[in-house]
Amino acid sequence: MSSNPNAPAAPLGSLVDKLTIETPEQTALDFAVAGIGSRFIAIGYDMLIQIVVGVAVGIGSIFLFRALALVSSRASLWGLAILILFYFLLYFGYYALFEIIWNGQTPGKRRVGIRVIKDSGRPLTPAESIGRNLMRIVDWLPSLYGVGLVSAVLTKENKRLGDLLVGSLVVRETSLSDLKPAFQNAPAPTGLAASPLGADRLTPEEFVLIDSFLNRRSALDSYVRSQMAGQILNRLRPKLTLPTDNPLSTERILESVAYERRATGRYS
Repeated sequence: MSSNPNAPAAPLGSLVDKLTIETPEQTALDFAVAGIGSRFIAIGYDMLIQIVVGVAVGIGSIFLFRALALVSSRASLWGLAILILFYFLLYFGYYALFEIIWNGQTPGKRRVGIRVIKDSGRPLTPAESIGRNLMRIVDWLPSLYGVGLVSAVLTKENKRLGDLLVGSLVVRETSLSDLKPAFQNAPAPTGLAASPLGADRLTPEEFVLIDSFLNRRSALDSYVRSQMAGQILNRLRPKLTLPTDNPLSTERILESVAYERRATGRYS
């Protein structure tokens, strides 16, 4: 990750509205950092969902425990242990599960329009998402995210301890769409791939990486341009369906992927 070298250093605790990340493919991506307020609103939505689910399960467990008590006291103890495990997973597993299946978003984050990514601009791995959210045990102390709030205030990118642990960053969704318009209305590339390439499997950050390269490639040296295109395609290759006899060049493949993604109307 790198910020603009010409920009003055921000003082401790100051807010950073914009962060420039230099990807391994040597493409600079600008992200709007989510503020503390939007993050706490997202947590509020998520906690509301957790409370509703928790209350519903708690009411249902009353009737379940009555039935188990008629069977044996050991059955009641097992039921209590399962209930405790459920509430633990409801609080800590909720965030990790949604961030894994929704690519860095929970229902609250989606509602507010923010997303968790790596400092490098890549999506979090499942292990990183789990580690990040287990740190909520500490961030919550002494209550209502007291430690997490202090950490967010004292770090430039509003990071709580979980973010510092795995190197994650919460950004606004608008920062992803802001990078797309220059190539968004481009005509279909010549030699478009005849079969779907699997562009719908790309994350928003990966799609932005393609568009960022396509937007600035004309200003690059031919060798650097070729190398960057190859690095980006190698990064995305595991998610794409590329025929073995594909006649398209590397850049034509990236153009086709971008066009296919736009044609679906999906940018996130």
